[in-house]
Formats: sequence, structure tokens, C-alpha cells
Amino acid sequence: MYQFDYKKRVRYSETDKMGYLYYGNYASLYEIGRVETIRSLGIAYQELEDVHGIMLPVLSMISRFKMPAKYDEELTIRTTLKEMPSKMITFHHDILNSKGQSINEAVVKLFFIDIASNKRISVPIFIQEKLKAYFV
Repeated sequence: MYQFDYKKRVRYSETDKMGYLYYGNYASLYEIGRVETIRSLGIAYQELEDVHGIMLPVLSMISRFKMPAKYDEELTIRTTLKEMPSKMITFHHDILNSKGQSINEAVVKLFFIDIASNKRISVPIFIQEKLKAYFV
């Protein structure tokens, strides 16, 4: 298992009339979690595309809202890889409020595409190598 936490504050422009984080903005939090988790392994998303010729389109996203996030609240985006990726990579997200309470959970599945051929591929070896120690 590999887990990474990233902090982000709710901005005014992200809230609705009630001062809560607008529900449509949670997908952006999941993306932040994914990008920063991959970066924490030493791989930049831009490098995946520009150097390795790999894209990661989203296959599915399931989200569960428990409590609202509020304007100016610092959130923790906890992103977990519970299994070694193979044909897909599954990110489990837990959004925590400033009190450490889980306010939202999501599971986002992506797959690997070779940009040149536009065909689905398995997880690249260099990603497996970065994660191997966490899934022994």
C-alpha cells in the first residue's frame, strides 16, 4: 500500500452560496491528489506524457459525500494506492477536514494509453519499480 497526504485550502471561488465547497469541485481535489501522489514517487504527470508518451484517462469515479467542506478550511487530500497497478491504476481518496474528520471518499480508476498508438497498455515497468517496495 502506498499513501500520500496533500494539504489544500478551500478558496472563495470554489464555494457555493452557503460557503461550502461546491460538489462539482471535488473531482479537482481527486486530480490534485493523483498528481501529487505520482509526484511524490518522483514522476511528474507532464513527464509521463512528454517523455514516456503515456496518458491516464479516467475510467470511473465514485464519490461519497459525508460532511461539507467550508470556505477557508484547510483540507487534507489523502490518496492511497491499495494494490499494485496492472492494466488500471485505482486511487482511493479520503478528504479530511481541519479536525481530521473524513468528509468525502472517492475511488477513481484510470488506465494507461500509449499516446503514439492510442492503445491501452499495462502499467509501465518504471512505475512498477517505483511502487514495488510498497507492495511486497
